[in-house]
Amino acid sequence: MLHLIQIIEDSKVPKYKQIINSLFAAIENGDIKKNDKLPSVNELLIEFDISRDTIVRAYDYLKKLKYVESVPGKGYYIKKDDLVLKAKVFLLFNKLSAHKKIIYDAFAKELGDNATIDFFIYDNNYRHFKNLIEQSKSREYSHYAIICHIEEGGDDLINFIEKEIPIEKLIILDKRVELLGPKVGCIYQDFEKNIYEALAELNPQLKKYKQIKLLLRKKTYHPVEIKKGFLKFCGQFAYDFKIVEEIENEIIEKDTAYINLMENDLVTLIKKIKETTYILGKDVGIISYNDTPLKEILLDGITVISTDFEQLGREAAKQIVNKQKQQKENPFYVIQRNSL
Repeated sequence: MLHLIQIIEDSKVPKYKQIINSLFAAIENGDIKKNDKLPSVNELLIEFDISRDTIVRAYDYLKKLKYVESVPGKGYYIKKDDLVLKAKVFLLFNKLSAHKKIIYDAFAKELGDNATIDFFIYDNNYRHFKNLIEQSKSREYSHYAIICHIEEGGDDLINFIEKEIPIEKLIILDKRVELLGPKVGCIYQDFEKNIYEALAELNPQLKKYKQIKLLLRKKTYHPVEIKKGFLKFCGQFAYDFKIVEEIENEIIEKDTAYINLMENDLVTLIKKIKETTYILGKDVGIISYNDTPLKEILLDGITVISTDFEQLGREAAKQIVNKQKQQKENPFYVIQRNSL
């Protein structure tokens, strides 16, 4: 029975959860029946070189769901085998972050217990992206939920996806891939429209600044639509503007509002402002992408623009559960604070 349990080292799913997922899949496939004895804790410990606590946590969870029972002095047994999984999902994100965790948690919660998720990160590396998808073909997935933010390369992205993933199994998250067409489920941000409308909403506060600068690295996974929306706003509202590709070399100027996309750049920006005599929210301003609890209190509050990450994950899972294929725009919002 050990061969039915699969531990994938590249997966970001905790190993205890991978044990649970493997046993769920085996029960649904009929490879494990009621009253079958499961591998002992020691057998799994030796086979997979994992901790005893990890294995016990998996078995205790299955006991809580009443799929497994323990018999003192004998071991663990399957208590029932009437499991039908709602989905077996290959989930692929470009990176780990606080915001991606919100998406994952909402996605997993909405799917519920009767579904399995194999979760992978490709670190914005297109080669790794392709390798993980190619390796996934050795496993049977009912759905592929993917975020396509590629930092470099990706010229053959459409052809690769169409070749390697059955379109009826695919759901795209966060960024719409237009050329895949309406047959693909998608929960997306309209990056160009979102930043334009957010800046328009903040325009009463922005009017006190002479120029706006967007911190956008030359080498970045951020969609070009963010830049387009920024330029559109500055053009229509007659602001002087600049794209800053290297914040490290930026000289902070008075009467300037800065828009940052990355957390590390926000730290650098704040350090540089503190080295001046300028007052944040009066002489210089900050607008940051994506809210965090820290931004609520940092420097008496950082103004943020952000999509609703929890809803993004929840809506993606709903498409799987409800067997839908919709192209759905995710909500975007502004939180005004003292940094502007």
